[in-house]
Amino acid sequence: MIRRATEADVPAMVELVHELALYEKAPEKCHLTEQQLRTALFGPDPALFGHVAEVDGAVVGLALWFLNFSTWEGVHGIYLEDLFVRPQQRGSGLGKALLQALAKECVDRGYARLEWQVLDWNEPAINFYKAAGAIPMDEWTVYRLTGEPLRAFSA
Repeated sequence: MIRRATEADVPAMVELVHELALYEKAPEKCHLTEQQLRTALFGPDPALFGHVAEVDGAVVGLALWFLNFSTWEGVHGIYLEDLFVRPQQRGSGLGKALLQALAKECVDRGYARLEWQVLDWNEPAINFYKAAGAIPMDEWTVYRLTGEPLRAFSA
């Protein structure tokens, strides 16, 4: 079952994000806490949204997303930050159902796009996304300022 995340789902969602970090070979970079996620999703001014996949009452997958905006289209879109389904549940259609729930959010709200990033080595995910009809944006390169370069540039 796919549904919108509730505050009660936060502990399981944090576990899943840490499992995703392990899968992506960077567990030491994941510092998310329950309080941080609770505030981001359910605080006074939430800017993050979530859906969960539930099997037999247990949260086994998630999609965390936020709004972006296309200046060319003049409307919002959804940026999928994290999509993760526990390995033992993969192949059951939950990942597809989570992605479809976000596509439905886009269509229902008149949003122009649903987009995300995927690691170059993650062939199972790349194949899954291509099967859904997604196209790679190969002509774009992601840039990021973080840590000391971010602080230095802001000065």
